[in-house]
Amino acid sequence: MSAWTPRGVLVSNVEITAATVQRGDVIQLGGQACRVSDLFQLPQGAKQLLFESGELLTIHARTRLAAVRVLRRR
Repeated sequence: MSAWTPRGVLVSNVEITAATVQRGDVIQLGGQACRVSDLFQLPQGAKQLLFESGELLTIHARTRLAAVRVLRRR
């Protein structure tokens, strides 16, 4: 069964850091796509990411990850 794809949605590959990560970003970790559902600011510029699956990932201020970001057209 294929997933439903809404119309008017653009997807772009972006490099994210603790400063640029956003809710909704999809990060590939261990071969599994994980969507960020919430963010928590930590000391020294780090962030803790909460994924829709309930898993947590803490990234340092200088961590760089590849992600997919959904951009909605208006």
